[in-house]
Amino acid sequence: MSSSETAKDGIAETVKTIVYALLIAGVFRTLFFQPFYIPSGSMKDTLLIGDFIFVNKMAYGYSRYSCPFALCPISGRLMVPGLSGLPQRGDVVVFRHPGSGNDFIKRLIGLPGDTVQMKEGVVYINGTAAPQTDAGTFEEIYEPQGGEGRPPSCENMPVELGGICKSERKIETLPNGVKHDILNIGMTPQDNTKIYTVPPGHYFFMGDNRDNSEDSRFDPPSGVGMLPAEYLIGRADRIMFSSAGKSLFYFWTWRPDRFFKAVN
Repeated sequence: MSSSETAKDGIAETVKTIVYALLIAGVFRTLFFQPFYIPSGSMKDTLLIGDFIFVNKMAYGYSRYSCPFALCPISGRLMVPGLSGLPQRGDVVVFRHPGSGNDFIKRLIGLPGDTVQMKEGVVYINGTAAPQTDAGTFEEIYEPQGGEGRPPSCENMPVELGGICKSERKIETLPNGVKHDILNIGMTPQDNTKIYTVPPGHYFFMGDNRDNSEDSRFDPPSGVGMLPAEYLIGRADRIMFSSAGKSLFYFWTWRPDRFFKAVN
């Protein structure tokens, strides 16, 4: 065999290896875990801009939105016995936005048949307030954040660039006992809402950063509205990596204390 034929065989093997690797990665991403980057501050301080999380796609079964570009030939949801179940109140969920087609991440607050209302910044589920207890103050640097370069919203505005941005932090307890942090910057229109009734087969989502979240309190195209179950992609289980900088190569902006942290 000539050297040119050997070189061609080597190139062909390399191409096949790359193709196989991409196919395996595609199957893994479609069926098991999908990486997701947190681009906005709507889930602070549970999730920060620059967190990279793994989304468990088996948790709620599969729909056509489980595949990239919504190409899965699935009608409704395909459940996996022993691995898939119904979403639970308090889960942090990645889903396909019904208007924009982008992937969003929020916390599940209302289940099918629930009523949900905000009154004076407190969420009422089926007419009962979800208790809130003080948890100090969340502080961060007032500076451009993430790829979009937006500064955070602060309770203590105005804040100079490089100053300390503060938000009121509380622990909210949902009816099933799930506890999680929420942030508030003051009274806003979304702190007092009408009563929402969640239709069958739909879910109601809210961001933990209550005054900075486009969620089910708003109808599409700006908000989420009542989300049909088929738009669910998976449950956020764990933060794998976190960086406060615009690039992963800025190692001095990495947040090692968030590596491999469970999402609660």
